Amino acid sequence: MVRDMTQAVQAYSYAGPSTLAGGRLGLSTSGGTALSGPRTHPRFFSGLLTHAAPAAAGLLAVADVALTRYHKPRPGWTRDPVVTCDGERLRFESFSACGGVYARLDVTGLDGDVLDRGTTNVDVNGPLRESLARVGGSDPLHLGVGPDELTVTTLDGAVVEKKVPLPSRWLRGFAEVQVIAAGWDLRAELAGPHAVRFLRSLPRGARATVWAVPAGRDLRLATSPAPGAVCLSGAGRVATLMPLLRFAKALRVYGPADASSTASAWEVELPGMRYTLALSPEPWRGFSGEGAVLDDLATDEAAGDADVVGMLLNFEPTVELGLLADRSGLPLDRVRAALTQLGTAGRVGYDLHDAAHFHRELPYDKEQVAELNPRLTAARALAASGAVRLLSGDEAEVTTRGGVRRVRIADGACTCPWWFDHQGSRGPCKHVLAARISTRTPAEATL
Repeated sequence: MVRDMTQAVQAYSYAGPSTLAGGRLGLSTSGGTALSGPRTHPRFFSGLLTHAAPAAAGLLAVADVALTRYHKPRPGWTRDPVVTCDGERLRFESFSACGGVYARLDVTGLDGDVLDRGTTNVDVNGPLRESLARVGGSDPLHLGVGPDELTVTTLDGAVVEKKVPLPSRWLRGFAEVQVIAAGWDLRAELAGPHAVRFLRSLPRGARATVWAVPAGRDLRLATSPAPGAVCLSGAGRVATLMPLLRFAKALRVYGPADASSTASAWEVELPGMRYTLALSPEPWRGFSGEGAVLDDLATDEAAGDADVVGMLLNFEPTVELGLLADRSGLPLDRVRAALTQLGTAGRVGYDLHDAAHFHRELPYDKEQVAELNPRLTAARALAASGAVRLLSGDEAEVTTRGGVRRVRIADGACTCPWWFDHQGSRGPCKHVLAARISTRTPAEATL
């Protein structure tokens, strides 16, 4: 991996291209992590997908998100989806090139052998996409994740290598979306016919913003927030849901309690699987800049706790906070902060349907992760330099080259331009973080 200040170049090395022939889908894997540790071309699953056509369409949808830049569309690099096998399902994940759309396909309709548990990247190439698009409703589909005897074409040929730029915001987006989504709840659920009708009624414009308001067993569209409503910012960003409508059994919509908030998630229930899209607050805003992770990362004990909690993760279908707290001896709030820290390294995601975190591994190292939050780095430098003066009550003054900033620690208000621009909607500024770091005593840090 070669790094600079803005992005990494990740080399995906495949033993051969993924293929679909004779009803046998062989997904070629790159380097990854299995239960036994790092592996080259790991093998995870071999068997039948019980619902071939929706699986093919869902895999295409995940790949399409990885290919697309929704904000200021232009040709770019494709990023191969990440797949995690937890023993019960296969999770295929991707992020859009612009960082504002996260997609995941959870396939539970499996009939075969789980060979291992872990995470890797899978090759989705042009010819494979064309083959997947031709899979019909009655076609059998035999899936092999990893190079094995089920792949029809020989894998003895030349290695297929893709060198793909991975901007740091891509990894930051994975971290931010799991923290933000953990605060959302189910706001509406529509049965198949109602779901199809609603989704087909959406405006097609990529920048159109509407609110979905529950109305009995249906949803109606509104142009402004209303009680119980969920915002759909950039309606055109749900385009990958449309090819799945012929299989849709239900639509679930997730969002925060605040109807004026503009981030949301849209989950389509398919036979034997679920397809989920999480959308950033605006088409031009990637998840990477939301700042939801910063308070958890700013605690003195977060990194050490993450090492402890990380050793307890074992690619479980769901991560149970109470069980982690018991095993680690840490209180729940520190377990949550540790999961946030692990999320910045791509090791933890969040499943809205299960309302639980899950374990995965992405190919980033600790040195690179440390560079991903410049606000936090600047805050720690301010606190260490003695720039923070704690005042009586809940206030502090932070001296910077731009002047003295006065902050309210609890609600995160500050007199800096960042606060006036964002009003706390994108996480705390560096001055608030510095003040919060300075309020912690060594005794509190070791509790």
